[in-house]
Amino acid sequence: MHLYILRRLLYTLPIIIGVTFVCFSFIHLAPGDPISAVLPENASAEVVAQIKAAYGFDQPLPVQYLRWLWNVANGDFGSSIMTRRPVISEVMPAVANTALLAITAIMLSFALGITLGLVSGFSDRRITDRSVTGFAVIGISVPHYWLGMVMVVIFAVLLRALPATGMGPAGTRIWMFTWEDLRHMILPAITLAMIPTGVLARSVRAMVAEVRRQEFVQTLKGKGLRRGRIFLHIIKNSAPPIMAIMGLQFAQLLGGSILVETVFAWPGTGFLLNAAIATRDLPLLQGTVIVLATFFVMTNLFVDILQTMVDPRVKRA
Repeated sequence: MHLYILRRLLYTLPIIIGVTFVCFSFIHLAPGDPISAVLPENASAEVVAQIKAAYGFDQPLPVQYLRWLWNVANGDFGSSIMTRRPVISEVMPAVANTALLAITAIMLSFALGITLGLVSGFSDRRITDRSVTGFAVIGISVPHYWLGMVMVVIFAVLLRALPATGMGPAGTRIWMFTWEDLRHMILPAITLAMIPTGVLARSVRAMVAEVRRQEFVQTLKGKGLRRGRIFLHIIKNSAPPIMAIMGLQFAQLLGGSILVETVFAWPGTGFLLNAAIATRDLPLLQGTVIVLATFFVMTNLFVDILQTMVDPRVKRA
């Protein structure tokens, strides 16, 4: 087990390096000059050259990448072109805000999606199965941004029951949360939870139904085992693939949703990415993307290890 974990950790390192290369390359291939966003149109060539040299944009791209990778490995993500502040000081509060929203949304989606999937998978009534499947398809199909705008119109504009934008006065200080803070979180959390809920409901339903059809379940029933024990056996055999899907959904939510956070003006990584793209702030854009990608890779690593602990059969040779 320890050897497997060590091997997975070693596999993670080249993945992260590859992610940094793809991130750096794609961002620099985009058209436009980031320096022009902060300089007046009548700036002299000398001033432009000085600014480019200060940010290292005067060097060839391979040199820029290696220098940037070395600095990132030492915890230096550079400085934002627009705010002149260190990128890490801009990214980490946004990551904390997105994590708070993502954890709330994923807890909601886990509870609702797994419950609906189990009800549908264990139910022999066709109407129950079709109702859950229909809800899951709707949840997967409805675009995030459209659902967010509809909820703002209904609950914030028409009913005036919930705030339309913002995060609330407490921010990420959970121990200081009040009802006012929770009210700001309800609409974006429900909006983000819709797609994972639909994905989990369909996945859990499919896995439970598949396991129920296997021969060992019929054998357990033939031996007269109680329904509660059979239920636990089915859950245990369905757990590994479901855990993988849960991990992927959590990683995607932790990556943030640019459109959802923009609709609700939630100051997370999606909102920060949108601002960095609009202002062509390359250091901020690169730092945000690499932090999110690292979280995604580490979440997948954690899920792989957890799957192996639950069911050693999924252990890779």
